[in-house]
Amino acid sequence: MARVNQGQGMLIEVNNLKTYFFLDEGTVRAVDGVTFDIKRGQTLGVVGESGCGKSVTGQSILRIVPHPGRIVEGSILLHRYKGNGASETETVVDLTKLDPMGDEIRSIRGAEIALIFQEPMTSFSPVHTIGNQIMEAILLHQDVTKDEAREIAIDMLRHCGLPRADDVINRYPWELSGGMRQRAMIAMALSCRPSLLIADEPTTALDVTTEAQILTLMQGLQEEMGMAIMYITHNLGVIAEMAEEVIVMYLGKVVERADVDSLFYDPKHPYTRALLRSIPKIGRRSRVRLDTIEGMVPDPYNIPPGCTFHPRCRSFMPGICNVIEPQMVDAGGGHLVSCHLYDGKGK
Repeated sequence: MARVNQGQGMLIEVNNLKTYFFLDEGTVRAVDGVTFDIKRGQTLGVVGESGCGKSVTGQSILRIVPHPGRIVEGSILLHRYKGNGASETETVVDLTKLDPMGDEIRSIRGAEIALIFQEPMTSFSPVHTIGNQIMEAILLHQDVTKDEAREIAIDMLRHCGLPRADDVINRYPWELSGGMRQRAMIAMALSCRPSLLIADEPTTALDVTTEAQILTLMQGLQEEMGMAIMYITHNLGVIAEMAEEVIVMYLGKVVERADVDSLFYDPKHPYTRALLRSIPKIGRRSRVRLDTIEGMVPDPYNIPPGCTFHPRCRSFMPGICNVIEPQMVDAGGGHLVSCHLYDGKGK
């Protein structure tokens, strides 16, 4: 496959996205006013603690939010491009306006936007071969014969580093190791050459050696195919390796956005600083306890007023942080942060 260069045109714009789950116990605001964008060929990292809304954001883009969740507000604009160079044309579709079970969104899932799940063993069907499942995606989105789909699947498995791909294609998921299953999952996701790959903690269940191989593989395939990646993880080390820009989420909101170097060397939000302090560092004296973030993530049915992080924040300002909800402001150089330390109210 030849390298594809798609430039830095806009691909996805998420504006004030709100995805709520309506349960008997109350309403869970899983995604509560999230705004970000992804350009073509870019890698955006999405980090935060478990339950902060990372995965639901990805599910919202693909319109696969499980019941009883639904998008209640906002837009998700997909920019589509046809042609090359000066003859390239652009159209925009709002994914929130599409029927989640309709033909148009089904034509987008897997073809223009693909998803890698956390655990491929539970994502693959155990009673169908790897080949049948990859070929199903190819036949759904491409005008090819079954034999041609099989050749495309074998070629993609080979590109994803699986030895003897013509044999692996006939195997069942439970016959493969964790690393091989994850490579097969990546092959299925990329079989239709999507514009955007949403990777939802794709290396969580893997050992560190296999994880490094998978990350290198994804970077190589991205360079080759020119796709954008939305990389969802709680692992800041992976973000440092993979991402160009990063958004930090807490309780369904984006609290900070910056390029990866600025985020690591000049974090602004107290939550981001706390996350970075908790990372083990080479050279740290033995038996020195790691820093932890004080307190617990609040009950999703009873979110505190003002800044949702204020009960755990070392920079808490009474009468401000627990009363006024902070808005996203530019702290300099396009480094965005939602905190009263930077909007003038804390002075």
